[in-house]
Amino acid sequence: MPASTPGSPRCCPEADQQQEFTLPNDTGQSRQEIPMKLWDETIDGYRVEAQAMLENLFDALPSAGGEEGDLPEDPVARARIQRQHAIALEPEPSAMAIEATIPGPAGNIPIRLFEPEKPRAMFLQIHGGGWILGRPQMADVASENLAKNHGLAVLSVGYRLAPEHPYPAGPDDCEAAAAWMLEHGPERWGTDKMLIGGGSAGAHLAAVTLLRVRDRLSAIDRVLGANLLFGCYDLRGTPSTFGNGGNPDVLDPPGFQFMIESFTPGMSETERRNPDVSPLFADLSGLPPCLVTVGTYDHLLDDSLFFAVRLAAAESPVELAVYPDSPHGFMFLPTEMTKAHAARLNAWIASLLA
Repeated sequence: MPASTPGSPRCCPEADQQQEFTLPNDTGQSRQEIPMKLWDETIDGYRVEAQAMLENLFDALPSAGGEEGDLPEDPVARARIQRQHAIALEPEPSAMAIEATIPGPAGNIPIRLFEPEKPRAMFLQIHGGGWILGRPQMADVASENLAKNHGLAVLSVGYRLAPEHPYPAGPDDCEAAAAWMLEHGPERWGTDKMLIGGGSAGAHLAAVTLLRVRDRLSAIDRVLGANLLFGCYDLRGTPSTFGNGGNPDVLDPPGFQFMIESFTPGMSETERRNPDVSPLFADLSGLPPCLVTVGTYDHLLDDSLFFAVRLAAAESPVELAVYPDSPHGFMFLPTEMTKAHAARLNAWIASLLA
């Protein structure tokens, strides 16, 4: 395999090789006897409530993108309609947020800043929305909580959206935001350390940005960790993206494919294996601690499972948090499952800042 050029994403050297994996024989257990459980009995106790919440939830919620038959075929027109639906579902803007801009590769990038009195570290917040919708205001609640509860100076980035601005526009803007924080953070906030995080497409962009900080900015030692919520890491599609057993979820295969095609128009499966597009195929060694969170009803379940295991295989520290009977974005539901997620996330961040 030819050596990668400087600044290019490092690809997993085994990505194109088939290998046989065997378990060590000194465990005293057969292959079938080695236990694996993704959540504990406490989480099991929250499942009845979670299931009850979902029974009528999706009938009661307004559609985030309109009914499939009501949407125009033109990708740009369709995305604009979906954006208007998404804005209607946004929470009230935070009074703590400061609107500003930073320079980007194609002009100024809109950002929202959340600045505690004595920042302990920085946090790059990347909103979700399938690469085609959303804006920094979507993450105001989470950003304000990070600032108030953990003393993090948060920059929520308004990256360019597809289909008007397909790959690599969004990743380029997120990289520019990370570079700006690394350059200006010490003077503005008195800290040179940062975390990064996002949900859904935001988790994908967070993973891509994390790899770019390592490979292009050579500053991975300044990143304390990455909070990756129900992200997409293989844009060719993992098994669960094609079906989740009919369980209730805000994602669906046709809508997901529209988002992928909008972000990477005309790309072949081979092109989508580029580690800068699908971070599942990257060399994942030498990364800071990652918290990978997902629900079992999420169409992106397999993305999180695969990504967490590959991080572990690369000996990068990772925690995998799986919540049963939980759909995409479950932490926005008022349930004990959501409280359990919040407690784990807060404890994880606190451990990184200790």
